[in-house]
Amino acid sequence: MQSEKPKVLFPVLGRPMIEYVLDALRKVGVETIICVVGYRADDVRETLADQSDVVFVEQTEQLGTGHAVQMCVDQLSQHDAGVVVLAGDSPLVQQTSLGELFDAFETGGHACLLGTLKRDDPTGLGRIVRDDSGVFEGIVEEKDASPQQRAITEVNMSTYVFSAPQLVEALAKLTNDNAQGEYYLTDCPKILKQMGKKVDALPVLKSCEAYSINSREQLAEVERVMAEIGYNRS
Repeated sequence: MQSEKPKVLFPVLGRPMIEYVLDALRKVGVETIICVVGYRADDVRETLADQSDVVFVEQTEQLGTGHAVQMCVDQLSQHDAGVVVLAGDSPLVQQTSLGELFDAFETGGHACLLGTLKRDDPTGLGRIVRDDSGVFEGIVEEKDASPQQRAITEVNMSTYVFSAPQLVEALAKLTNDNAQGEYYLTDCPKILKQMGKKVDALPVLKSCEAYSINSREQLAEVERVMAEIGYNRS
């Protein structure tokens, strides 16, 4: 983003982008929000200091998405209900999508349920692999995908609901045996499935939720989309 400011604090229509994520979580009934902070952690803490339902956990080393969630094990171990995991730089996350995902999770007896999206152009995103009968098998990253798998249009958007105890169990089994030497949260659904737990993916996400922000150009595009949808400028 060509700035020392943490990305999640960049304003989108006048508000830090992370606040839209927090709003969506609250609207679907999330009572405690664990915010994993790393780069310029004090800036994030200060910005969200007046939000009493936010608990901060610091990731002092950036060792992957799975490692970030591992930092929350103490808090997760105190819960036995569903836990939603989202990226803080997804201001277009929709309450309706999360609501559908939660409803399916609560009635389906899942250890993990992924919120996915079908895209005409899935380039750059992890693909959702299913067997011939449509049963979820796993996530394959584009760089590891076969030509057949790259043709899959259902993609992972880093939106998950886990059973808290089973997430803690899967996190304990994560390894960093990969080219990047990182711990990936995307391995947790596979681990749970190998343990015989119920894991599935539900393509409930809207097309607008595919927008990510990794540059000022993408930030401007997200603001344009949000204005079209009807978000109010703060």
